Amino acid sequence: MVYRLTKRILDLVISGSLLILFAPVMAVVAVAVRIKLGSPILFRHPRPGYEEKIFDCIKFRTMTNSRDAKGALLPEIQRITEFGKFLRRTSLDELPQLWTVLTGDMSLVGPRPLEIRYLPRYSAEQRRRHSVPPGITGWAQINGRNEIEWDRKFELDLWYVNHRSVWLDLKIMVLTFWKVVSATGIAKAGTTSMEEFMGPRTASTQEVH
Repeated sequence: MVYRLTKRILDLVISGSLLILFAPVMAVVAVAVRIKLGSPILFRHPRPGYEEKIFDCIKFRTMTNSRDAKGALLPEIQRITEFGKFLRRTSLDELPQLWTVLTGDMSLVGPRPLEIRYLPRYSAEQRRRHSVPPGITGWAQINGRNEIEWDRKFELDLWYVNHRSVWLDLKIMVLTFWKVVSATGIAKAGTTSMEEFMGPRTASTQEVH
């Protein structure tokens, strides 16, 4: 109870302060997105959050809506622009999620919210990642982000669930700052994001340090 209350206070204070601090930056990014990619400026995608409650995860758009002759969206690697790559590399596309932290749908630190279609593919153990609020950053993000395999990412998420504390949250936030500055782990070479999660490959989750 004390941890949850302290975590919520930290979420409110830090996300509110960052929204004020980065308001000018977000305004510039919003204008740039509107000019380079058009409307809408924000990308909204429903994601499962705490106890699998669905919420809208929001980001600045990084891709065009280019389609093929049949009207289907082109692959992501063909739709993402150099400007979009810059937003992802600097994590500026994630800034609107600070508002989602204020509303309580997300936390600053926790497992990243994944796509709804992945829910039936989780093992019983992997579903425990939803026993805590999803985060803008997390233990998996500072230990490989999108360069690691899915099973490893889930191991890291569950290690966080089992060991979460205020001090661990603060450590993750500090290390996240370094990750953003160094722009590492954005995606595997030749890709724009993680490959699709098809289900667990391993039977158990190991202790992760």
